[in-house]
Amino acid sequence: MKLICNVCPHNCNLEDGQTGFCKARRNVEGRIVPINYGIVTSIALDPIEKKPLYHFFPGSMILSVGSFGCNLRCGFCQNYSISMSGEDAIQYSEKISPEDIVSTALKYAHQGNIGIAYTYNEPLVGIEYVLDCAKMAKQKGLKNVVVTNGYASEDTINRVLPYVDAMNIDLKAFTQEFYDKISGDVQTVKNNIITVAKSCHVEITTLIIPAENDSIEENTLLAKWIASVNDEIPLHLSRFFPRYKLTDRDATDIKHIYTLANNAKKYLKYVYTGNC
Repeated sequence: MKLICNVCPHNCNLEDGQTGFCKARRNVEGRIVPINYGIVTSIALDPIEKKPLYHFFPGSMILSVGSFGCNLRCGFCQNYSISMSGEDAIQYSEKISPEDIVSTALKYAHQGNIGIAYTYNEPLVGIEYVLDCAKMAKQKGLKNVVVTNGYASEDTINRVLPYVDAMNIDLKAFTQEFYDKISGDVQTVKNNIITVAKSCHVEITTLIIPAENDSIEENTLLAKWIASVNDEIPLHLSRFFPRYKLTDRDATDIKHIYTLANNAKKYLKYVYTGNC
């Protein structure tokens, strides 16, 4: 029996035993199951600024946790070894229960840890695990942070928001032409940014890729749009380095990153550069 997975706009129509586009969800005997539930491929205590979140408890630490799978196909992915991998291709993983994740986060409180960041791969393709951890973390007074591509269904966003204190959302470009290349939809991401900005702290990251999304014109449209939502939303413009399938061009010129940042500052109060 076929089932539709509604976690993201792909709405994969899955036969029994079939895995979705994200490689993390499967039709198992009439149920859509997150096969990455509790499978942790990366865990580390990070500065909150590394997420990047600059206006959310600056100077603190956060326990970063990631699994496998993603519902976009970015040829420039920094974490492709886990985000683009299925269960049989990941090189390292361990099974960690939500209880143990929360216990670990509490254990690091004396080192300045404020909570848990769901990150590294696309966390919302495993929303069940995020929710189970986040609910428990909230009960213990911990903060929950989601680092996401923002390409999720309205239902998924509404399910997770009550338990999330902050999000960093990748607005990967401001054209549908770019999103067509990575199997996504820019309007969905924009709509979700609007929704999230009403409910929790949000910051936005755009990786600036030469000849893809690096024009002054696109930067202006992007910055103006963010300002129309809230001109106090921090924007992080990050420098591209050749990676994964996108090795046919040089790293973004540092001067151009600063030029784009100065341009965006005409419309936004907080613009930061990264990887420079």
